Amino acid sequence: MSKAYVVAEIQVTNADAYADYRPLATASVAQYGGQFLVRGGTRVQKEGRDDAHNEGWRSVLVEFPSLQQAQLWYDSVEYAKAMEIRHANSIGRLFIVEGV
Repeated sequence: MSKAYVVAEIQVTNADAYADYRPLATASVAQYGGQFLVRGGTRVQKEGRDDAHNEGWRSVLVEFPSLQQAQLWYDSVEYAKAMEIRHANSIGRLFIVEGV
């Protein structure tokens, strides 16, 4: 069974309200067997254009034991409240990709 990765690129638009997202997301990821590999950190663009990702954007990479487990987490009741906060207070994209 291959691991799976949740990849997100997020720009927070309301930092005060977004602060409630982090503990909820952290707890739900752990509950579904995931672990954060990247959460923020310095981003260095090496190839291609990425004009949209100026200052204020953060990259996130979460590893799950399987694609199924990552999907269960994303669709879970435990993550639903966190996702609501993220959607209301940030813009970005998120996808799940299966590892090799």
